Amino acid sequence: MKIVKETPYRFRIEQEAAMRVPGIVFASGSLLPDEHGDMALVQVANVATLPGIVRASYAMPDVHWGYGFPIGGVAATEIDDGGVVSPGGVGFDISCGVRLLVSGELDRDRLRPRLRAVMDHLDAAIPRGVGTNGVWQLSDRAALHDVLTGGARFAVERGHGTARDLERCEDGGVLAGANAADVSDRALERGLGQIGSLGSGNHFLEVQAVDTIYDASAAAHLGLEEGTVCVMIHTGSRGLGHQICTDHVRVMGNAMGRYGIHVPDRQLACVPVRSPEGQAYLAAMAAAANYGRANRQLLTEATRRVFEQHTATSLDLLYDVSHNLAKIEVHDVDGRPRSVCVHRKGATRSLPPGHPDLPADLAAIGQPVLIPGTMGTASYVLAGVPDNPAFFSTAHGAGRVQSRHQAAHRTSGDSLRRHLEAAGILVRGSSPRGLAEEKPEAYKDIDAVIEISHDAGLARKIARLVPLGVVKG
Repeated sequence: MKIVKETPYRFRIEQEAAMRVPGIVFASGSLLPDEHGDMALVQVANVATLPGIVRASYAMPDVHWGYGFPIGGVAATEIDDGGVVSPGGVGFDISCGVRLLVSGELDRDRLRPRLRAVMDHLDAAIPRGVGTNGVWQLSDRAALHDVLTGGARFAVERGHGTARDLERCEDGGVLAGANAADVSDRALERGLGQIGSLGSGNHFLEVQAVDTIYDASAAAHLGLEEGTVCVMIHTGSRGLGHQICTDHVRVMGNAMGRYGIHVPDRQLACVPVRSPEGQAYLAAMAAAANYGRANRQLLTEATRRVFEQHTATSLDLLYDVSHNLAKIEVHDVDGRPRSVCVHRKGATRSLPPGHPDLPADLAAIGQPVLIPGTMGTASYVLAGVPDNPAFFSTAHGAGRVQSRHQAAHRTSGDSLRRHLEAAGILVRGSSPRGLAEEKPEAYKDIDAVIEISHDAGLARKIARLVPLGVVKG
C-alpha cells in the first residue's frame, strides 16, 4: 500500500489493484493508524473497491478498525451506476448519534452545589447496561411499529417533548422510507423493551460545561457561553439495530453472487441500492434510525425531569445528529449533480450554511456538529462549512487506540472512578469493568482530532465542553 502525504492533515492511499478510487485519510502523522496494529487503512482501500463508489474512500481523523468499513469511514456510491449499499458502511448500532441539551439559566457555578444530587438522580433515572429495559414500556408490536415509522416525532406527539425538539433534530426527527415489515421478528423482539435506554459500551449521558468559545457569534446564537451547563446524550438503536444489521449482512452475503459482485472482505457484503435486497435494507435501516431518535428523545425527557426537579431549570435541544447511517443524497460529482448513497460509519454529517435541509434559524451558521471525546477530556460543538470535500462529513469522536480488553487490562474501574472524581468529574457507571474499558487513555487525543477536522475544512470549531458528571452504560 502506497501512502502519500498531500498536506499536513491529508494523506492519499494510491489507487491500485481492484480499487476504483483512491483512499483519502484526514489525519496528522500522530493520528494516522499504525499499519501493523490497526487494519483501518487496509479497510479504507477495501472500501474503494465497492461498485459505484465515487470520488474516494474517505477516513476521518478518528478512524480506527471496524467491521468491514473502518470506523470513521465515508463512502458514496452512484445509484445510477450500479452503486451499492453495504450494512458494514453503517455498522451494527444503526443511527447511533449524539444530542446536546443546553440550559439557558444554569451555569457551572450555580450547578456545583447541586451536582452530586443531580448525578445521583440521573443515575436512578437513566436505564443502561446490556439488555436493560427502557423508560417507555411499549404495550405491543403495533406501538413499536409506530416508533419505527414515526421516530422522535411519534414520541413528541405522545407528549414526550416539544415541537422545537423536532426542528433541532436531523430530518425533523424521522427518517422517511422506514418499513417495519422489513424488520425481522427477532429484531422487533429485541427492540420492544429497550426504548429509552442508553445501552452499554461507549454510550453515555454527560453533564458538561462550556470551557472555551472559538466563534462567539455562532456560540451566542446556539445559547452557548463560557460556563453554560449542557447535557450530551450518546446512544443508538440498541439490540434492534444490531439485529437488523446482522440479518441484512447475511441476506446480502448470499445475494452478491447474483449481481456479479465480489468484495475483498466478506464483511463488505453489499448489493445494488436499487435491488430488492438493497431497498429492504434501507427501509429496515430507516426504521432503526427512527428507533434511535425516539430513544434519545425519551432519554431527553427523563433528563429534563431531573433538572427541573433538582435545579429548577429547563433544557433546550441544541441539535441531534446520527453518525452511523446511509442516506440518499444529491452531490456534485465531476461537475454535475448525482444521486448517491452516502455511507457514514462513525462519521457525522456537517451541512454548510445555507443548506436547504437546515432549519431556518441555523441557516446562517451551518449544521451543528456534535463530537464527544472521553469522560476525562472534552467534547466539542462545531458547525458545517462550505466546500467540505467528504460529502459534508467529519469525525464523530476521539476514536479508539486500545481494544476494550487492552483498556481493561491492569485498569481498575473503581480506581478510575476515584481519579476522575478527584478531578471534579462525578461518575455513575453500571460496572467497574465497563468504566475501565472506556478509560480516557483508550482513545485518541480529542483536541488533535478536532484540530484536523477544523484545518482540513471538514467543520469549524464553535465551543469546547468539559465533563462535570458522567452516567455510563
